[in-house]
Amino acid sequence: MNRIGIDLGGTKIEIVALDPTGRELLRRRVPTPQGDYRGTLEAIAGLVRFAEGQIGSRASIGIGTPGSLSRLTGCMRNANSTCLNGKPLRRDLEALLGQEVRIANDANCFAMSEASDGAGAGAETVFGVILGTGVGGGVVVNGHLLNGANAIAGEWGHTPLPLPGPGDQPLPACYCGRHGCIETYLSGPGMAADHSRRHGGTLDAAAIAAAAAHGDNACEATLQRYEQRLARALATVINLLDPDVIVLGGGLSHLERLYVNVPAQWGQYIFSDQVVTRLRPARHGDASGVRGAAWLWPVDRENR
Repeated sequence: MNRIGIDLGGTKIEIVALDPTGRELLRRRVPTPQGDYRGTLEAIAGLVRFAEGQIGSRASIGIGTPGSLSRLTGCMRNANSTCLNGKPLRRDLEALLGQEVRIANDANCFAMSEASDGAGAGAETVFGVILGTGVGGGVVVNGHLLNGANAIAGEWGHTPLPLPGPGDQPLPACYCGRHGCIETYLSGPGMAADHSRRHGGTLDAAAIAAAAAHGDNACEATLQRYEQRLARALATVINLLDPDVIVLGGGLSHLERLYVNVPAQWGQYIFSDQVVTRLRPARHGDASGVRGAAWLWPVDRENR
């Protein structure tokens, strides 16, 4: 059976259709209706109908989302796209599409994809990181995705930034109701907010990176603060999980300097006399999360 994967992001919704061998049949992106739950449902349904019309058949549907489904209520929780929180996303989509839908956290989909045949292939323990509109993480050990007793394994973005100093103060407020979450510093909007607080202006993360590459001192300082915070945050992951590979995805993962500058700094925070953990960009790039969503069905069936 053909498979459809959907990556529901904060700024875009992407769909991919795969044949039974995993060959890509089509791919399409549309903007995410900002703050509009009903519009988001309709956008997803429209993409599914388009894809099934193009491939000429029904397909299994897997969706990677920010946040996760609560095991208690069946509703979404912890999503930085806050219009999803408290909503029965899976139930509403199944009613709209007339078929079963499987949903997993987007960072989990990303981690599974990269651990299977991506930058973490062959590694015993892989930590997959999304650095984009939000910040998330997923853990794969010996090819198995860890979900956890509360279905929150890998929710690294909503742990506090380690060792906050004067330069990290005041702790930024997070949509989750806490202050100083890693996401408030290491997401794209977090970088932009940090730059605005320090230097003024309204540059987004892409503009900051571009200006730094052209010698802008303020933007360079913002990137250096970002790298130092990322080193602290990932050092905590290494101390806890000791992964073989950490794979970065999301828009900020395209900053090539991270793969040199962050490992050069994280050793001072790691409880070891050597650090062999590798920091790698996603092999499948922006396609990794949506590929992982498409494979939710086969993975689930094999694990039954």
